Amino acid sequence: MSDPLWTSAEIAAPTGGTATDAFDVTGLSIDTRSLQPGDLFVALKDARDGHDFVANAFKAGASGALVSRAVDGGPLVQVDDVLPALEAMGLAARDRAQDCYRVAVTGSVGKTSVKEMLARIFRAFGPAHWNVKSFNNHWGVPLTLARMPRETERAVFEIGMNTPGEIAPRSRMVQPQAAMVTKIAPAHLEGLGSIEGVAREKADIFAGLQPGGVAILPLDDDFAPLLAERAKALQPDCRIMTFGVGPGPDASVIETVSNGETTTCLLSVHGRDVAVTLNAVGDHWALNAAAALLAACPDGAEQVGAAANALDGYTPPPGRGTAETLALPKGGEIVLIDDAYNANPESMRAALAGFAARPCTGRRVVALGEMLEVGATSEAEHAALAEPILAAGADFVFLAGDGMQPLVDKLRERTESKWAVKASELESDLKITLKHGDLLLLKGSNASGMGRLADHLRQWSAAADETMMASGAESAARGNNVV
Repeated sequence: MSDPLWTSAEIAAPTGGTATDAFDVTGLSIDTRSLQPGDLFVALKDARDGHDFVANAFKAGASGALVSRAVDGGPLVQVDDVLPALEAMGLAARDRAQDCYRVAVTGSVGKTSVKEMLARIFRAFGPAHWNVKSFNNHWGVPLTLARMPRETERAVFEIGMNTPGEIAPRSRMVQPQAAMVTKIAPAHLEGLGSIEGVAREKADIFAGLQPGGVAILPLDDDFAPLLAERAKALQPDCRIMTFGVGPGPDASVIETVSNGETTTCLLSVHGRDVAVTLNAVGDHWALNAAAALLAACPDGAEQVGAAANALDGYTPPPGRGTAETLALPKGGEIVLIDDAYNANPESMRAALAGFAARPCTGRRVVALGEMLEVGATSEAEHAALAEPILAAGADFVFLAGDGMQPLVDKLRERTESKWAVKASELESDLKITLKHGDLLLLKGSNASGMGRLADHLRQWSAAADETMMASGAESAARGNNVV
């Protein structure tokens, strides 16, 4: 039997809490819907008060709960405030995994993909830990730290933001030995005012960088000099390394070759040439791979080959550009490219370029939700998507959200398009439009509803599959009854 992740005494010590009974936990959860037996339920107060769900947590098999007031149902550790207590657990987990190599990743685009790539590499080298999904905010980072087993040897932490001042405290919490900015692009401009403000906030990833640690920067980015300056200001003893295209950076993309379904990347890391094939389409994936290999092997080329072998075959997580085949109710099938997790101008253009490179036997259909938090340039950025859409060969374009109105005007009379206030209002017309052989791209900001639209299409397809299977079984049964 493996050691527990935490004992009640170990929880009480850093949090200053009081345990009502002795208990052990094997994990941490903040959501009773995904809680596993043996978890500690952390009763955070956010959109809803977690204390209202403690009873449900114990019914689902929680071994204990971290609370700020007494509740019935099972053993507790009671603290003054749950979020600071969770943060204290995170710091204690970080400190007890003394020999763990920690990487912190941020950026306007690519941070989740690079985090997932690093997690894949780290798992091949030994006990590893990483954020699930995109748990990268004020509670996601301490939760990820507190979930880290004491035997962890390598860990990667994604750190995000919406408003100024969020990244630095998360970086100081992680205290990474390597910290990376993937790219600076127009995102969260409403909270930060300008793209330079975005760059300065993202550069705060270096606030917690350990002395002698590595600051990893995108060499081809316009803000690379600013990022390097901020890295040295925040950690004067850091080593600066870069990734980019062509000769010059520590990790470079030499060539990319795609067959429309996979991309083979020829990379050079610390002078060692390696080839990595990814189950994704688009040149930006090669840059993500170069960044991940550099963060995995900051001290030289010795392990670059093994890291590249581990990364080979990488597939993006759901909602990040994955391709899947969906059955149609009247027969036939389409290919869905689900890139609906989030969107900004940079990632929209990259998604459309990758979409254009994919093979298609039918028509190309694009469904886009508006880009949120783009700030004063929102109208221009949305309108500017017209040319990438047309260059991708889109036969039909579906657009959702008020922010898409400038794009509607740009596309009028240039391609067949339909606009609605909400993504859900496009569902019926989209289903009617889709035919066998079509290639469909879905993308939009998280709150635009495109992710839910993708889920509804999957459910629609699953129902079609069940109907066809039932019809086939019925036909077989009739055939067996023929004399």
